[in-house]
Amino acid sequence: MHSFSLNQWALDFQGNLERILTSISIAKSKGATLRVGPELEIPGYGCLDHFLEGDTVLHSWEVLAKILASEEAMGILCDIGMPVVHKNVIYNCRVIIYDRKILLIRPKMWLANDGNYRELRYFTPWVKHRQWEDHYLPRIIQTITRQVKVPFGDVLVSTQDTCIGIELCEELFTPSSPHILMGLDGAEIFTNSSGSHHELRKLYRRVELIKEATLKLGGVYLYANQQGCDGDRLYYDGCALIAINGKVIAQGSQFSLNDVEVVTATIDIEDVRAHRAKSSRSMQAAQSERYHRVEVPFALSGGKFEEVKFDDIAGVSPTQGPEVKYHTPEEEIAFGPACWLWDYLRRSRTQGYFLPLSGGIDSCATAVIAHSMCRIVAEAARRGDKQVIADARRIVGESEDSGYLPSDPKEFAGRIFHTCYMGTENSSVETRRRAKQLAEAVGSYHTDLNMDTLVSSVVSLFSFVTGAKPRFRAHGGSNAENLALQNIQARLRMVLAYLFAQLLPWVRGGNGGLLVLGSANVDESLRGYFTKYDCSSADINPIGGISKSDLKRFIAYARDAFDLPILTEFLEAVPTAELEPITETYVQADEADMGMTYDELSVFGRLRKVEKCGPYSMFTKLVHEWGSLLSPTQIAEKVKHFFFEYARNRHKMTTITPAYHAESYSPDDNRFDLRPFLYPARFPWQFRKIDEVAAALPDRSQHASKDKTE
Repeated sequence: MHSFSLNQWALDFQGNLERILTSISIAKSKGATLRVGPELEIPGYGCLDHFLEGDTVLHSWEVLAKILASEEAMGILCDIGMPVVHKNVIYNCRVIIYDRKILLIRPKMWLANDGNYRELRYFTPWVKHRQWEDHYLPRIIQTITRQVKVPFGDVLVSTQDTCIGIELCEELFTPSSPHILMGLDGAEIFTNSSGSHHELRKLYRRVELIKEATLKLGGVYLYANQQGCDGDRLYYDGCALIAINGKVIAQGSQFSLNDVEVVTATIDIEDVRAHRAKSSRSMQAAQSERYHRVEVPFALSGGKFEEVKFDDIAGVSPTQGPEVKYHTPEEEIAFGPACWLWDYLRRSRTQGYFLPLSGGIDSCATAVIAHSMCRIVAEAARRGDKQVIADARRIVGESEDSGYLPSDPKEFAGRIFHTCYMGTENSSVETRRRAKQLAEAVGSYHTDLNMDTLVSSVVSLFSFVTGAKPRFRAHGGSNAENLALQNIQARLRMVLAYLFAQLLPWVRGGNGGLLVLGSANVDESLRGYFTKYDCSSADINPIGGISKSDLKRFIAYARDAFDLPILTEFLEAVPTAELEPITETYVQADEADMGMTYDELSVFGRLRKVEKCGPYSMFTKLVHEWGSLLSPTQIAEKVKHFFFEYARNRHKMTTITPAYHAESYSPDDNRFDLRPFLYPARFPWQFRKIDEVAAALPDRSQHASKDKTE
């Protein structure tokens, strides 16, 4: 049996077809009798509103016609994903084919419709459980299959030796999953075709659900997933799995540059039958409702028992043995955004990346992720990965027969990764030096400039027009003047970033342009602690969904794993924007400016998004969590300050750079976090209630302080 991870691309029908056919060929070459691919693999999962276009459905049928007519698809049972219009209703479907026949079209019954997913916007769930209807095929398919109509609905597939039930992604995550009733009615093998994105620490939940699906029930579970950047801010992390009777027996890689990856296991179906030989399970099965079965004159088994085996496909080995491989969050940050950057670069047809490198930890983390991308590319090139080598040669401007190999990550970075330190009179010697040393360590093409004349020219123009000259607070200016002078520097950096990104390839004798990388973390975005249209306004942002706390742990990991000792200095430096003058009594610091720590911001973010707290409920939760350290009044002030700053800066989310999604509390406003951007920022009703309750609650923090002193 073979379960696949495919790097499909939304609307890339030609490329998606080629990858599907390749996966089927690999499966057959390994002796497979059942091939399962990811969700909506023909058009790509991330088509979004394109699913509402007739073209998308038409081209999906055209691709399926080529698969049906191919020699690759002969002699193997294939589970393939595409949208299907049935009685003028669009469904997210699996199409089961065998020997130029469509056996069944199985529509999805439970749709993902929260967080990053809006499937109900495009598709309708199939609500006629354990029921089916005739679906009349388009003529392009009839010509190949010689079928006029096929079953459409919640149906099982019976082979000569077993019975197969089909699930689609979200259906595994529902409380009453279809596999339960299918298994009680005799289905022994379950397929799940998924489009599940990467999020830090998420894989464990997915694996546990797959194991649990067959632990009580018994059975074989084949999980296939989308892999790579499908054309949006999500990264689908593959990790195809095969489990039997609650135990994972094969696992694919979670982060890979491969376009096609296969996970293989040979199982003994008698193990399932032995596992199910329990009286209580049999009593429930005996009274279960019946599913209609579509019969296929084909046997999945080639004989009696064979040992479980693992295959090495395209240089990637599934995990050896039964232990599931989990990456640490630090490793997930190192590999997930790096693979996403590579997909984005090769598919955008640009010549590399440009990063404003400030000498602070956020742009440092972005640079290290780009370095990790170069390391992953170099490793794939050393393995002889033809697709990676071909993409790398095209990006750097080398011909296909040049012999160039991107096998040295620093050399490759010097061609495609560009960094620039944009200093002003407010910049320190330390940040300039750190930026230069980091660029040398990762091998980027680095430039260094001072932009004081540009800043002073803009200020002079304003003074000439208005007759007023703004001053920093340190020089006697107001808060409005101080903020405006900071924002001028930040926004001019964005202008320079795009100028350099467009012209640096030309300066170096090349063609095309560069994508600008942003480096604002999820906590700064949540708090609105950045300038609208500053250098965080970029093309894409690999750290925009990662918390400051996780970024620090990632930098500590990368220092040792990537042999970058310079990263110690970034970890020890106080985070600062360096937009105000440094005086004997004042040095600008991020956490002081924000009025809260980054750790506190992470807590606020999770309570606001994941636990769905408004101001009052957040206050009541934090009274219990922080009450031993802070008084109710202090907690109230922190909560009110957070919501005030969050609300008054919410409008910035409408311009935020598309960012790699990694955190469950991403503040992105138009995909993941659907909240308004114009608020009553002082929340008069909510804040008044917080104040009333805070004044009435006992102060537990004083007792904790006394206990410590005693």
